[in-house]
Amino acid sequence: MSPRLHPSMPGFDAALVGRVLDDALAHGSRVHAIAGLQGSGKSTLAAQVAALAQSRGLRVAVLSIDDFYLGRRERQRLARHVHPLLATRGPPGTHEVPLACHTLDALREGAPVRLPRFDKLADTRLPPSRWPTVRGTDLVLLEGWFLKTPAQAADELREPINSVERDEDADGRWRRHCNDALASDYPALWSRLDRMLFLQPPGFESVPRWRWQQEAALQARATRNPHGMDRAGVERFVQLFERVSRQALRCLPGIAEWTLPLDDERRPRS
Repeated sequence: MSPRLHPSMPGFDAALVGRVLDDALAHGSRVHAIAGLQGSGKSTLAAQVAALAQSRGLRVAVLSIDDFYLGRRERQRLARHVHPLLATRGPPGTHEVPLACHTLDALREGAPVRLPRFDKLADTRLPPSRWPTVRGTDLVLLEGWFLKTPAQAADELREPINSVERDEDADGRWRRHCNDALASDYPALWSRLDRMLFLQPPGFESVPRWRWQQEAALQARATRNPHGMDRAGVERFVQLFERVSRQALRCLPGIAEWTLPLDDERRPRS
């Protein structure tokens, strides 16, 4: 299957791409994870690694945690019954984790499996008839913004950290729901990841600009985009990810087998 290169990223240096692939193969990774906050270039790097692996004759499947978002109808149900902010895709609690686990298990076993795909412009998952089918793989690449991020302690949730939490989650119900999901649902998925690279930004402050660059590139190539965001919309959207993103920044350098620091232009610093 052909990898998906993100249009807002020019790509990483070929030597680095080779190092990432060699690292995965040297450690016997069947499921190799690439973690990084929004806009860090993780999908671009995954696509480049997959293309290099394919050039060496390896069979590769590329997945994103985004492919397992709940559809719009499921999120609207959560919004009615749990909290209105759960209508927005992305934070923990808005993914179909059992589907992700099943997909990785089938890929590891070499069974034919359809790979879920999410249409971000339509804001819903594509129908299964449009999912690509893979039959046997040598390497699976999973990229995502909060892979292996642990939950916070309950007392860390008390104070809001931005205006969305202050104004739209005053009682903390939404952030507790996301944190509970992170603690109870996602470890089963994390346990299926053999090895992980973390693309470490200089700080969370880089993320809104990086995410806006992604959005602008996505809109530039879309013929229609009913769910596209303007700059203010992106700024608000990023706040929904801020709490878990900051937790990832604190914890993932001690969890990932390899941490690659990036500068503010997403260039590797070492």
